[in-house]
Amino acid sequence: MRITVLTGAGISAESGIRTFRAADGLWEEHRIEDVATPEGFRRDPVLVHRFYNQRRADAARAQPNAAHKALARLAKSHDVTLITQNVDDLHERGGSPEVIHMHGSLLGALCANCGHRWPATLVMRSLDLCPNCGKPATRPDIVWFGEIPYHMERIWAAVENTDIFAAIGTSGQVYPAAGLAQHARRNGAETIEMNLTPSAVSSDFLQHLTGPATQVVPAWVDRLCD
Repeated sequence: MRITVLTGAGISAESGIRTFRAADGLWEEHRIEDVATPEGFRRDPVLVHRFYNQRRADAARAQPNAAHKALARLAKSHDVTLITQNVDDLHERGGSPEVIHMHGSLLGALCANCGHRWPATLVMRSLDLCPNCGKPATRPDIVWFGEIPYHMERIWAAVENTDIFAAIGTSGQVYPAAGLAQHARRNGAETIEMNLTPSAVSSDFLQHLTGPATQVVPAWVDRLCD
């Protein structure tokens, strides 16, 4: 059985990482245009680096929760493709062998000048030099609004060929991730949503499990692994 899982900010919320869309979320402190767009980075790279340095520190302190660990357990007994919108590494630290980060990772650095990638340091600065071209154009390797998510060809292929598509802790407000369930269902997959509340694309799912990810995800994995 082939299972494709998409996770969003909701799966990491119980590890203490605030979600973007919550009332007390990160975007409440900064405008999206200022910290999550290429234009915002060009205007004020110091602010953007300060923002992501804090996020990197928060993610480093957080620990994987029962939902992260349950998905790692599922991968041991099934053919699982794990896709995440999250930029933290809690899935990896929770034991998942392979994770597709469609929106990039806090652990990566990217040169805005030449496109070179390398491991990020805990604290990055706007004047850090690219190790490839030597330009002071270091930015977080994060997919910002207006940019194309990573690995989309691989993601669409997994969704087209899956038996089960599950979305966990996603808002359904950010595309193309929000369109994956409909694509999976169109190709004959069973679709299931696990969330605290229905997402913006809840109608694309045949099944709904409502509750905290640390409760509903382990229970779902238990049933699949029986």
